[in-house]
Amino acid sequence: MPPLTVSVSHRRLLAALALVLAGLVLVLRHHGSGAAATPLRVAPIRPQAAPAPAARPLVVDVVGAVREPGLYHLANGARVADAVAQAGGLSRRADRRALNLAARVADGQQVVVAARGSPGAVAAASPGGAAPTAPVSLSAASAEQLDTLPGIGPVTAEKIVAFREEHGPFASIEALDAIPGIGPARIAQLEGLVVP
Repeated sequence: MPPLTVSVSHRRLLAALALVLAGLVLVLRHHGSGAAATPLRVAPIRPQAAPAPAARPLVVDVVGAVREPGLYHLANGARVADAVAQAGGLSRRADRRALNLAARVADGQQVVVAARGSPGAVAAASPGGAAPTAPVSLSAASAEQLDTLPGIGPVTAEKIVAFREEHGPFASIEALDAIPGIGPARIAQLEGLVVP
């Protein structure tokens, strides 16, 4: 029985020596090639921000007193001034006072550039005047222009402008319901007089 124990121990010793020799050969090969041993560096894992969704361009219809009326593609956050510039700029007939160039535009919006002397330009430019004959753009009109609408006074007009500046252009007329003091009855009264 003792010779069997010696042979098992002997086998284990030989296996351990073989492993040590194999490791030594690997180390010598690595140092023998002239390469310096470099410690393994692991870059820290940093949380990745979710990729921003690709912004869809806005499509805006520019009509009226511009050099090249038509449909134009604009970047998100574009202003009426950008739409007018894409349309070649204001024509000589344009009534600049009836247009808020700083207002943001919305996808699908029609930017109407009124000509001097047209009924829509006069009504939109005169605060407190009669209701405009051309629809007023909720996304582009000034507080003075909004004040010309029936049932919209200066305070509510300012609320509409403030809401637009905070939330961006109006997507629909029904979005007016989010403004305090404007409800379904007032929205029904504005049908045909305003556009988003």
